Amino acid sequence: MQNLPKKVRSKKLNTRVDLTAMVSVSFLLIIFFMVTIELAKPKAIDFNLPDNEWTYRGTHISCGPDVTRIVTILLDDNNKIITYSGLLFTPIVDPKVLNYGKNGIRQELFDRRKNITEYSTAIGKPKNGPIVIIKPSKKSNFKNLVDILDEMAIANIDTYAIVSDFTPEESKLLALK
Repeated sequence: MQNLPKKVRSKKLNTRVDLTAMVSVSFLLIIFFMVTIELAKPKAIDFNLPDNEWTYRGTHISCGPDVTRIVTILLDDNNKIITYSGLLFTPIVDPKVLNYGKNGIRQELFDRRKNITEYSTAIGKPKNGPIVIIKPSKKSNFKNLVDILDEMAIANIDTYAIVSDFTPEESKLLALK
């Protein structure tokens, strides 16, 4: 049996798989999905509303927040803005016609915010800022509403509401100016 040829066995080499390419691809996929998820997040403006403290008693409107904090913005056609502070039948700042931009409604919002914050600090409530009521008319367009919401964000107004109800006095004011 010794004369029989011996089976020659080949040496087993260690197999080594290079995973460098797979790691590179996996990192690229992770980065790709992270970027697409970030881009897919909805972008929106924060929308804060005032507390629901409004009550109606006959012909007198009583509100929980101080009336001096209320700023009303009426949006009309042809990019026309009418604003007043307080209530229309007893305004703190008389109604005035403004335009969009830094010298128009933005400056007015900055001024009103500064005055209201100073007043609130003087009465011991420094966190109370202005309450802006935005009233777009049926003649105003969507761009005007988006522009005024941008102005709210720029002027750092935290509490505002969009209301579609016009009082008869406000309708007359829009017709006059």
